[in-house]
Amino acid sequence: MPAGSTAPVGETIGLIVETEAEIADVKAKAPSSAPAAPAAAAPPAAPAPPTPVSAPAAVSAPAPVTAPVAASVSNGRLIVSPRARKLASQMGVDLAGLRGTGPNGRIQAEDVEKAAGRPVTPPRVGEGTSAAAVVGDTVSASPSAPSGNSFGAPGDTVAFNTLQAAVNRNMEASLAVPCFRVGYTITTDKLDAFYKQVKLKGVTMTALLAKAVAVTLARHPQVNAATTASGMSYPAEVNVAVAVAMEDGGLITPVLRNADRTDLYELSRQWGDLVKRSRSKQLQPEEYSTGTFTLSNLGMFGVDRFDAILPPGTGAILAVAASRPTVVAGKDGSIAVKRQMQVNLTADHRVIYGADGAAFLKDLAELIDTRPESLAL
Repeated sequence: MPAGSTAPVGETIGLIVETEAEIADVKAKAPSSAPAAPAAAAPPAAPAPPTPVSAPAAVSAPAPVTAPVAASVSNGRLIVSPRARKLASQMGVDLAGLRGTGPNGRIQAEDVEKAAGRPVTPPRVGEGTSAAAVVGDTVSASPSAPSGNSFGAPGDTVAFNTLQAAVNRNMEASLAVPCFRVGYTITTDKLDAFYKQVKLKGVTMTALLAKAVAVTLARHPQVNAATTASGMSYPAEVNVAVAVAMEDGGLITPVLRNADRTDLYELSRQWGDLVKRSRSKQLQPEEYSTGTFTLSNLGMFGVDRFDAILPPGTGAILAVAASRPTVVAGKDGSIAVKRQMQVNLTADHRVIYGADGAAFLKDLAELIDTRPESLAL
């Protein structure tokens, strides 16, 4: 959108991406109606726009009806959020006739609710719409309307979906594991600077952290081990599983196999593909069930610290919080401001002891603090 221009409340004016590849992908998926404005401004196209306006009651009347449909179609395929598709099925709403209000004309749950005549609920965080348009409408009627994620309306009882039920079973099984937790503060100034250099080449922070964890795990095989019925199992590979929240509920942990031996740029490409197929539920079982260590990152939400629950079949999981400016006292008594993040390790005490976890975190912190550029070698 040009500088100084205006837009209606609720209209998408920009998208935040991590890499240049994502910018190209968004441009490729832009709705076909987007380039209409410059075409109408060009002299040869001037006669075309007035046609539907000059005869609104006759032949041109159906023309405006087709525009909303085009806004939610990409390459002949409707762009619909999973929740919106489910609601449309339940309410008997024809998606082909809706105009999506989400990014690139994506049909959201509130679009379906409007079409069905049902009061619109605030959009879910995962759907990517501008909350201003919907929240502004609902605040006047209900000042206490929720703004967070929800899988059901107030008063409803919603059954767990298959993935949520599987996560529940795993979490219940984890209660039988004798876990301990140990935290560490890591200075990230050099990591942040290095990330700015490689971000334009397609590297994501998730891949960078996974690579750092994997390289450190290779030096600490005890932390990569797990408890089995026969004893302690030491995997031949370092496979880092990374927790991903699903839009319709539940978690899945796509696995970056041999992350310690995989090139950082290739690791980022693999991660992008895994996330894309996770969202569309196209992962094969071996792509989310073969992790030897799990990474859970909530830093993008700005959290200070958190503990993660240990998944069954692994020995440890690392919870990564946000990096933020912190006043730090130096060994010589000087004061400086450095960026730091808190990481917390949850480990199975049957196979990993406190000293093992502490040594692993110390080496991970040293790698991130002093030589993160080595991760690209």
